[in-house]
Amino acid sequence: MKAIDIIHNPFKNKGTAFTKEERKKLGLIGTLPSDVQTIEQQAKRVYDQYKIRPDGMQKRKFLMEVFNTNRTLFYYVLSHHIEELLPIVYDPVIAPAIEQYSEIFMLPQEAAFLSIDDTDEIEESLKNAADGRDIRLIVVTDAEGILGIGDWGTNGVNISVGKLMIYTAAAGIDPSQVLPVSLDVGTNNETLLNDPLYLGLKHKRVTGEKYYDMVDKFVKSARKLFPEVYIHFEDFGRDNATKILDKYRNDIPVFNDDVQGTGIVCLAGVLGALEISGQKLTDQKFLTFGAGTAGMGIANLLFKELKLQGLSDEEARKHFYLVDKQGLLFEDTEGLTPEQKPFVRKRSEFENSEELTDLEAIIKAVKPSVMIGTSTTPGAFTEGAIRAMAANTERPIIFPISNPTKLIEAMPNDLLKWTDGRALIATGIPVQATEYKGVNYEIGQANNALIYPGVGLGVLAAKAKLVSDEMISAAAHSLGGLVDTTKPGAAVLPPVKQIHTFTQTVAKAVCETAIKQGLADDSVKDAEAAIKAIKWEAKY
Repeated sequence: MKAIDIIHNPFKNKGTAFTKEERKKLGLIGTLPSDVQTIEQQAKRVYDQYKIRPDGMQKRKFLMEVFNTNRTLFYYVLSHHIEELLPIVYDPVIAPAIEQYSEIFMLPQEAAFLSIDDTDEIEESLKNAADGRDIRLIVVTDAEGILGIGDWGTNGVNISVGKLMIYTAAAGIDPSQVLPVSLDVGTNNETLLNDPLYLGLKHKRVTGEKYYDMVDKFVKSARKLFPEVYIHFEDFGRDNATKILDKYRNDIPVFNDDVQGTGIVCLAGVLGALEISGQKLTDQKFLTFGAGTAGMGIANLLFKELKLQGLSDEEARKHFYLVDKQGLLFEDTEGLTPEQKPFVRKRSEFENSEELTDLEAIIKAVKPSVMIGTSTTPGAFTEGAIRAMAANTERPIIFPISNPTKLIEAMPNDLLKWTDGRALIATGIPVQATEYKGVNYEIGQANNALIYPGVGLGVLAAKAKLVSDEMISAAAHSLGGLVDTTKPGAAVLPPVKQIHTFTQTVAKAVCETAIKQGLADDSVKDAEAAIKAIKWEAKY
């Protein structure tokens, strides 16, 4: 490899940290300034430069320059400032970065771009993007259902890049072994279709058999080229997400963050809230406000957890109430999705079922103890609705997890005021501690980044054949005990700043469960040793 190629390869480049001996050996003499720096010195320069950028997008653009130049340095900086930088490299700044992707495009970040108009090139495209690397983890999206902003076509590849950044920063997944993938099947976003700079296919989304054939060809090609690869599906539309997950989950290790990741973190949050309140999961009534991909993923995971705790299918389903744009969902509600149908209610259960289209009226009729919002409807959790909920339960569990901030159903300070400090809260956005009547309330963030990196690390360490429901449950339960629930105002989830610690906890729980279930590779006997063996560190 030529000297110039080494400097331009982000996986090999060390920049000013190349030693004198390395410079001589690699033919780099004279191509760099004389001083040899440590990664700590380089990181200080990067962080100082980051701090002077004026806003989120400018800060992200600068960090992406480092990412494109030197992966080790990028992850060293990110891992040492993860609480501060997570919102910049991922949510919420990822949203405008997606929207402006085609306009600011410079480099493809080693992603694979697969076109539905050229499906014969899928295997070749994956092979070219991998460029000889041993790929163990793929995050793939068709970007139809990006939470909060919808359909963004090929621009949505940024979501795959961002997710993989968190995998490496939080869990130590080797960045040379990951591959972001974009499935370009067209877009229904008229803004993109009319934008001369848009880089994706300029036609409407292809659906039906041709679409599923492309997904299948991608999965088979990925497993052929990379036999041990773990595939993470991200931001697929509500009609496809669960269907695709269910097609492959019993054959190969796959994961859908919207269906499972959001569910795991919400289950973990509910379990954390119940540790504080001293109540049992099997005594709760769950109201899911927003019954799309994320909402149904949460309901399904809570349902499976109730079954693991001994309830029958019929008993477990009685605990759930789904609310979508039509109101409370009944058997005869028009437009029900396959995921919604098992959880709908009978109209005979209510005297005024025709009137149950308003959240406050629904709460008064249902009397839920847990309410989770994935509606992206700002302000939907009104004072009247929350006071109605608080009137029926001593410690209402309320998770407005829609993001970004402009789409949240309610802010924690209002929820505390309307429940007189009794609400147990998690949000989908980072929120500072909130003071109410002399108590400092820590607000847990129901951020998938708390969970999916650890799940992935555990799956990869185990060389797991599948990702089972028991492995998912173990991930959720593993966060218990990480928060002091006896402290007034305690959070229901651990803080993001502890992500390195609890990622290891989650990974160990997932790997151990895979071993117990016989889903791990025969060579994997010790979870801690297996995790340590594959963990990558940002160092030269």
